[in-house]
Amino acid sequence: MITLLAFIVTLAVLIVIHEYGHYRVAVACGVKVLRFSVGFGRVVWTRQRGETEFVISALPLGGYVRMLDEREGPVAAHELDRAFNRRPLLHRTAIVAAGPLANLLLAVLLYASAHWIGVDEPKAVLGAPAPSSLAERAGLRAGDWVRAYADASGNWSEIASINELRWQVTQHALDSRPITLSVTDANGRGQRQVTLELQRVDAREVDAGLVRRIGLGGPYSEPVLGEIKAEGPAAVAGLRQGDRVVRVDDQPVVDAQQLRERIRAAVRDGSTVPMRWSVERSAQVLELTVQPRVAQDGTRTVGRIDAYVGSPAVLVKVRHGPIDGLVLGAQRTWDVSWLTIKMLGRMVIGEASIRNLSGPLTIADYAGQTVQQGFAQYIGFLALVSVSLGVLNLLPLPMLDGGHLMYYLFEAVTGHPVSELWLARLQRGGVAILLLMMSVALYNDVARLLGLH
Repeated sequence: MITLLAFIVTLAVLIVIHEYGHYRVAVACGVKVLRFSVGFGRVVWTRQRGETEFVISALPLGGYVRMLDEREGPVAAHELDRAFNRRPLLHRTAIVAAGPLANLLLAVLLYASAHWIGVDEPKAVLGAPAPSSLAERAGLRAGDWVRAYADASGNWSEIASINELRWQVTQHALDSRPITLSVTDANGRGQRQVTLELQRVDAREVDAGLVRRIGLGGPYSEPVLGEIKAEGPAAVAGLRQGDRVVRVDDQPVVDAQQLRERIRAAVRDGSTVPMRWSVERSAQVLELTVQPRVAQDGTRTVGRIDAYVGSPAVLVKVRHGPIDGLVLGAQRTWDVSWLTIKMLGRMVIGEASIRNLSGPLTIADYAGQTVQQGFAQYIGFLALVSVSLGVLNLLPLPMLDGGHLMYYLFEAVTGHPVSELWLARLQRGGVAILLLMMSVALYNDVARLLGLH
């Protein structure tokens, strides 16, 4: 229920803001607006305010602003100057561009609000890097605290949290640029520099898997046991809440992520194998044998011990003042917009996977997750989707706002509008492309839910 409500609120906010951008600029340009609709199809609620009918329709996957226009029906002589098609080119361009620009402006304010409110995020203290990964080869170790990174000009910027670190690593990987990190131990001692050669990474898919392929896992977590399920493998082995695991099969355990991976990997030929654990309990070291149970994780067979593994990550409050928050909000909106454009371009030329396209099921899932994490996390997610909607609508595809702007650019250059014949052809092509994109996005959603991606 929370996921559904969060999804509905997300759609409602983004659609209303987008269409209000069109509506507000149309009114300012003297165009008569006949209807402001949230959703498509059968009208379920309506109210007349002045000369505009405001409605909510049954299918809440978009919206529209219907303006007086001679191409859609007869217009009375005394209202011809208020028809959209009679307005100057500059007015028509402003009205069409206002929708996506409203989404981008909303994103700036939402990102800024998240910075003003402050978000509790995991401190940039790293868990054990994946074996033989780029991060391990570069010299990163469990417990390293990443304090700052250097850009291409050698200018250093502070890393506020592990989320900021992941963002910067992703940006550099997509640009095939190395990143230099300033690192200390978890207590801030022993400063050194580490360079990740990200130009060697396959960055065709931008997801959590990209960061894992680089070797950066979750934040550092002590290898201690939390709640233990009665009669589960951990309980049967004699493990207790608060036990600290120091060795497994005579190999040191440096953090909870490494321990979880060892448990998951304790499977041979469809059956689990016993593990020898050394645990600290009340200043004593105990030797125990743990036999995980077999479990399915998607298509993989893994081990489980039915116990919470790991201590909570150390959190830091990331908060900024009014001016800094607004500047960072604008910067993040620009960065995400440019990243979206780059990824779409790379998908077109085959340098990025079409698995990066997401649809309503993924949006609903993330909406529900972020609502449960906190208000600041949710508005950050809302900003991300708002940027995506704004950029998508500015693409030069017929049926989208960017397609209409493309027509107006042609009109500005040639001095005459696109012919009705070509408009019809382009519209049909645009519908085909949009249907294809929607189908791929929906397939990706279902594949993620089924564990196929």
